[in-house]
Amino acid sequence: MTSQVAPLLDRVLGPGLPVAITAWDGSRTGPPDPPATVVLKSPTALRRLLGAPSDLGFGRAFVAGDLDVEGDLYSVLELREQVQHPHVGPNEIRDALQILGKDSWVKPELPPEEVKLTGRRHSKSRDAAAISYHYDVSNAFYRIVLGPTMTYSCAVWPDADTTLDQAQFAKYELICRKLGLQEGMRLLDVGCGWGGMLMHAAKEHGVTGVGVTISIQQADLASKRIAEAGLTDRIKIRVQDYRDIADGPFDAISSIGMFEHVGEAKLAGYFARMRELLAPGGRFLNHGIAQSPRMRKRHLVARAGFVDRYVFPDGELLEVGKVVSSMQENGFEVCNVENLREHYARTLRAWVANLEDHWDEAVAEVGEGRARVWRLYMAGSAVGFEAGIIQIHQSLAVHHEPGPSGLPPRPDWDTRPLVG
Repeated sequence: MTSQVAPLLDRVLGPGLPVAITAWDGSRTGPPDPPATVVLKSPTALRRLLGAPSDLGFGRAFVAGDLDVEGDLYSVLELREQVQHPHVGPNEIRDALQILGKDSWVKPELPPEEVKLTGRRHSKSRDAAAISYHYDVSNAFYRIVLGPTMTYSCAVWPDADTTLDQAQFAKYELICRKLGLQEGMRLLDVGCGWGGMLMHAAKEHGVTGVGVTISIQQADLASKRIAEAGLTDRIKIRVQDYRDIADGPFDAISSIGMFEHVGEAKLAGYFARMRELLAPGGRFLNHGIAQSPRMRKRHLVARAGFVDRYVFPDGELLEVGKVVSSMQENGFEVCNVENLREHYARTLRAWVANLEDHWDEAVAEVGEGRARVWRLYMAGSAVGFEAGIIQIHQSLAVHHEPGPSGLPPRPDWDTRPLVG
């Protein structure tokens, strides 16, 4: 067999790529001094790429270790626009079959990290399975990635010198100010994670609160953290679906990084339930990822793509206009929408750096395949936020009643430093 794997991929992906490609047969293509080199370690890598010529094939090969990236992973992931439609024509198929020989039709085993859920989409049982798959990985692993705040959502970076922990403090403080939290108020945090928002609100603003999550591991650690902080008399954590909450009304509701799991079909019911749980005049802040409208058709999270199979099964990203319309159709008055997408890009890069700096520790905790899933998904997401393919919005609304909204004439949440 002649050395021809890398040139074949050059034809499939298109000429002029700024990164290099090398293959197990010794072939190479690309510039002499690239920012990164994609390394195909075996014929299995080629079978995966050609079997699913999309992010799923690349992801499978990367997670399984059949394909690696030497150098700057971000520079490879930034090429997705350029290679959005790989050219796999009759000539490319013929050459691939020749390269692979008798193993051409051998279907590689799927990496064990890949999941395909069963049951009715966004039923309570399937949602619980989806959440468990993603969040019940290892609290110790999340501590490696997220740092001591254990905050798994977009931070707010007031300036270039802000640290990740300070940026997460700033995010919680910004949300508390938008919600107008005051001592004695009762807060509901839907999808409370490891309890960070409630702990901040109780310590800094004197509220009592309830947090719900359907991740058992999250709830266990959140309760322990709350006990260690001496806040058990003010904060309660429950393993509970948002559809089952029945102890309203609450003076304010936050939903931070949970909304992506709701699903378009459940959108109206979700917002209607939030309104039922909120006291008249109370504020609700929904912090969720969205697709940009011009990119939505091309980049809609596929139900058979890498993110769905390896990261967020059943996750759905909606366009912010649809989100705002649904909020208002279900009894809210939306008063403020803020796009924080560039803040999320920086947050994700900080998480990737944490993972890479503690790679051996992370692999020991969850295995190399799972660690590779998180590295690829977080780096790819950072690139997506930087490009504007995905966005994240904080949408602040009030329980609509005739008369004043109760918000200040002009937003006042940025008038004081968010980090002391």
